[in-house]
Amino acid sequence: MIEETEKQIDDLIGMDPSAAKDYILRFIAALKLTENQIREIAAEEKKWKNRAALARAHNAEDLAAEAEKETERIRSKQAALEEEAAILKRQIEKMRRQLPGLAARQRSIDPDLLEQELLMAAGRMPGEEKEAARDREFEKLEKEQAAQEALEALKTLKAEKEKPE
Repeated sequence: MIEETEKQIDDLIGMDPSAAKDYILRFIAALKLTENQIREIAAEEKKWKNRAALARAHNAEDLAAEAEKETERIRSKQAALEEEAAILKRQIEKMRRQLPGLAARQRSIDPDLLEQELLMAAGRMPGEEKEAARDREFEKLEKEQAAQEALEALKTLKAEKEKPE
């Protein structure tokens, strides 16, 4: 059940990179809080272990049993917090691996907008794409024709120079 939840909340698909980074930072903050709680619990466990030892040293077995019971309760709480920290670490790592993909998927240039801007810069209005494409085809044919004519002129010139007098 934890893994199912884990898969849902650590999926960054659809987020822009900055929102994803903020989201990851919230997980990191939760991890730091959990780690602080683990340290506090460890200190609490040590305190109850010392109390159990103190009670035994004074032959107060009933107090020692209570202290050991409290130590066990603290250990189970600590184990749960350590499991939570491990899950958070896995989620953070999985999300960090997704960041480069999010940045790559984000378009920095809208190709349609760029095409419209180029058309306007060429003196055309949006919606005149067919006319612009037709004009490009004619320009291409005209350049090829001009190149062909220039080649023929060179051939003629060369033939005239090679002609014996």
